[in-house]
Amino acid sequence: MLGAFGVGKTSLVARYVHGIFSEKYQTTVGVKIDKKVVTVGGQEVGLVLWDLYGEDQFQRVQPFYLRGSSGYLLVADGTRPDTLEAAQSLQERAQEVLGSVPFILLINKHDLPWQVSEAQVSQLRAKGWEVRYTSAKTGKAVEEAFHLLAGRMLEQS
Repeated sequence: MLGAFGVGKTSLVARYVHGIFSEKYQTTVGVKIDKKVVTVGGQEVGLVLWDLYGEDQFQRVQPFYLRGSSGYLLVADGTRPDTLEAAQSLQERAQEVLGSVPFILLINKHDLPWQVSEAQVSQLRAKGWEVRYTSAKTGKAVEEAFHLLAGRMLEQS
């Protein structure tokens, strides 16, 4: 899970792994690791989810957290367009470290009024990016996004 601070990475993992959502904001320090076994195409897959601290102007995600990843979810906040730019920057850095591994951009907080434009999303889709709109609060498209990534990682392995 990669993204700027406060985009909902921890909330997405909590919703997916534990089926819960908390209104209380908790800053991730370092990395939080969760595991979940899912069935994709009739095959059991063990996912190890690394919820990395959010990047901001003072703190950049270190490349050693990325090494060995089979895929990743980029997360942006639909109410903060600057987080979409941060996601693009993170994707470039992740690609430098990992090469071409599957990734999906989740634009989170779909339950709130958005400020990210459809034109911005269309530009990313034109580059071949897979984009999903999610809400950790309501659960919208959360499970589907993780399953889609697991399927893409299986295809590539």
